[in-house]
Amino acid sequence: MEIRYAALIGLGAMGSFFAPRMEAKLGRDHFRVVASGARKERLETKGVTINGVNYKFSVRTPEEEGPKADLIIMAMKDMGLLQAIEDIRNLVGEHTQILCVMNGIESEEKVAAAYGWDHVLYSYMRMSIVMKDGVADFDPNWGTVHFGEAKNETLTARTQMVRDFFEACGIPYVIDEDMKRGIWFKFMCNVGENMTCALLGIPFGAFRTSDSANELRRAAMREVMAIANRLGVDLSEQDIEAQEKTVKNIPYGNKPSTLQDLEAKKKTEVELFAGTVVRLGKKLGIPTPLCYVFYHGIRVYEEKNTGEFDPR
Repeated sequence: MEIRYAALIGLGAMGSFFAPRMEAKLGRDHFRVVASGARKERLETKGVTINGVNYKFSVRTPEEEGPKADLIIMAMKDMGLLQAIEDIRNLVGEHTQILCVMNGIESEEKVAAAYGWDHVLYSYMRMSIVMKDGVADFDPNWGTVHFGEAKNETLTARTQMVRDFFEACGIPYVIDEDMKRGIWFKFMCNVGENMTCALLGIPFGAFRTSDSANELRRAAMREVMAIANRLGVDLSEQDIEAQEKTVKNIPYGNKPSTLQDLEAKKKTEVELFAGTVVRLGKKLGIPTPLCYVFYHGIRVYEEKNTGEFDPR
């Protein structure tokens, strides 16, 4: 079996990594973006600009009947996941495979609860994309999508199918031998980097020069590591050390998604990041004082952005 019809829901920063290359491979009639209402109208009239090129992709509404998708990429923010699970229902057929590349450690379980594990592969992204007002800029060859079964010592037929498709599209990918460990490693890095930058209002470049910023980043990562270890996921100080070079090679002015959201006065994914750490820490009896500060501090910024503290 091969992928002949594909869909994407969530044409934001992560979605922009996939959409141009998938459309170029499949053609407009075989690749659709799922959207409705004002978002559909905006995508059809203004489109999105990705690395200097404006695209107006074919849009399919959730209610629209049509061919089932061989592959669905879910790339929305965490707060939109439950709605997106319903929005793709008309696209899911007998052989459909779903990659939910969004941040966090629990999205696959939520999608599988709706459609079954036969339709869901584990996945996550490793890249930094700046997107503002429908304009995304990034090096398309720098980032990667990671995907596969929970364990990938031997590749299953569906993993090979997605691999062959990404190769045909020119989409950089990695198939982790242990995908759950990879997802937890990404989550650990995200909590350390995303939360530190958001609370302090600093770009990734600060990690090149600021010892204090790095102390906070590493301390948050260790809170995640302690939880992961308790849950049987083998993360260690060597993993934290391995991230040092990567984080310091991210373009200096790039900002993580939570800081971008705060600056745009949007709701953030703090519940997904620090909130998850605090929740699991309480459940497992593991102290998470830094993530507690991250969580409530960023929530205060969100409240400030709504004008809650405006004396008028």
